[in-house]
Amino acid sequence: MLRTFEDIHRRLREIDLPESFDMIVAIANGGIIPGALLNERLRLPFNLLHINWRDADNAPRGPQPVLLRAPDFDCDGQRVLLADDRVKTGATIGFAKNLLRAAGRVKTFAINGTADYALFNEPCFVMPWRINTTKN
Repeated sequence: MLRTFEDIHRRLREIDLPESFDMIVAIANGGIIPGALLNERLRLPFNLLHINWRDADNAPRGPQPVLLRAPDFDCDGQRVLLADDRVKTGATIGFAKNLLRAAGRVKTFAINGTADYALFNEPCFVMPWRINTTKN
């Protein structure tokens, strides 16, 4: 299934987010745009968690996700909404939740996949903001 930016935008306007949060933490790089979209709706402090596991073709680079840069924000006791574009195996989001274990509460958000809040739970689709850099 092909999803458009308008599909995502519509679902983001419609999704019920009954909990309150203190901050949004986006997993860079895939979670940056979903986190920014959440920030447009919720107007919360926005932070990045620099984790890498998958390459441009979405294949794992190694046996587990890797923290690329220490967090430069404090989440101790905070209510965190953790954003990523897609949650497939749960390895990256689980790794991120472990890094945020000092938070008071961490809930997950994904454009596609299994999360506390997900816009879609479908087979993988290319995010409409991805730029195809392959040469024909």
